Amino acid sequence: MKSIEIQVNGLAELDNAASKILDVAEGEHFFIFKGDMGAGKTTLIKSLAKALGVSEVVSSPTFSIVNEYDADGTIIYHFDFYRIKNVQEAYDIGYEEYFYSGNICFIEWPEKVAEILPEHYTQVDIETLDAHSRLMSVTKI
Repeated sequence: MKSIEIQVNGLAELDNAASKILDVAEGEHFFIFKGDMGAGKTTLIKSLAKALGVSEVVSSPTFSIVNEYDADGTIIYHFDFYRIKNVQEAYDIGYEEYFYSGNICFIEWPEKVAEILPEHYTQVDIETLDAHSRLMSVTKI
């Protein structure tokens, strides 16, 4: 298990944090993001997508549950499970086709689907320190 902590003091430092997270992941394609509402999960995912080559606008899939992006020929799936009521909704959207596609998956609110998460992933815990600063604990599991 590999783990680091990254303190980010403002949006200008996010691209560097994204690079460090990808280094920890060492090619892992599955990422889960934990943090309170407003901690910056989607904002961090935007920086990760940019680092991976996504040029289109990245937005939260709060209502659609999943958004798909092209990162220079690599597919990225961005999930937001906040609004699902139970894990059956993940089954209903065919989560297996996404999770086990070999493509990159970014998962917000993974605790809502904990029982169907793959065995290995990179976990990013985001703690709000103040209005502009976050502490990110990154662990490859």
